[in-house]
Amino acid sequence: MLVAIIMHAILQEYVLDKLNRKKHFSKTKHSKFNESGQLSAFYLFSFGWGASVLLSENFLYNPVTLWEDYPHTLMPFQMKFYYICQLGYWLHALPELYFQKTKKEDIPRQLVYISLYLAHIAGAYILNLNRLGLVLLVLHYFVELVFHVSRLVYFSNENRQSGFTIWAVLFVLGRLLTLSLSVLTIGFGLATAENQGFDLAAGNFNILFVRITVLAAICLTQAFMMWKFINFQLRRWREHNQAQTLKKKPVPAKSKSKKDKANGVNGVHSHGADSPRQRKEKSS
Repeated sequence: MLVAIIMHAILQEYVLDKLNRKKHFSKTKHSKFNESGQLSAFYLFSFGWGASVLLSENFLYNPVTLWEDYPHTLMPFQMKFYYICQLGYWLHALPELYFQKTKKEDIPRQLVYISLYLAHIAGAYILNLNRLGLVLLVLHYFVELVFHVSRLVYFSNENRQSGFTIWAVLFVLGRLLTLSLSVLTIGFGLATAENQGFDLAAGNFNILFVRITVLAAICLTQAFMMWKFINFQLRRWREHNQAQTLKKKPVPAKSKSKKDKANGVNGVHSHGADSPRQRKEKSS
């Protein structure tokens, strides 16, 4: 946790603050740019590290290992250290709300997703579902990495929005894969395993109540994320339509000022009326 605070400060001081001074962002964009910059670095690091653990343990090539030989009380050093670092990072995010002088209206939103991360990571660690938890974390971090990188690109050039389209597709696929793997592992794999029962000393939590609670927590979280995703897409769609409407709306022609009108009237009179000398010449 302390190391995460130090790394957070170094990244903020030597990278993000320099970019902010060059781009001259508004206050709103400034806070969002800092958030995406910090999370992009963390998600990239966590995704790479987690993927290397999955490949070294062959969890991707053999999905049966996600529930086989449960409870998984013994973990490789890399996996155990990965979980400890994840918990440390999300715990460090709590004091960072004070250090970063986060706006009051943004604090509830950040507290919600920090709490969700801590609950799910700690739950997978305590219930010995560390293999499933690792796969779901790597999948989720990859999708979030695409989103925050797309937002950084958007802040540098607002015409570049194709990254959000790619993220939207990956987000939906990520939710489907998360639900599928969770149901496959908990609903079918652990439900049909021979080692059924509750044994706290052995770390075995393979009972119906725990399985239903875990699946319900995962499903509710995915539903909450989809609800936030749909609201985000609707807001972007409305903003895009408003921008298109303003572009198509014709600009009204400027009306002439009173001075211009008066000059125009005087010009007509001066050109249309003859002088007394001209009238005399015409009559002669």
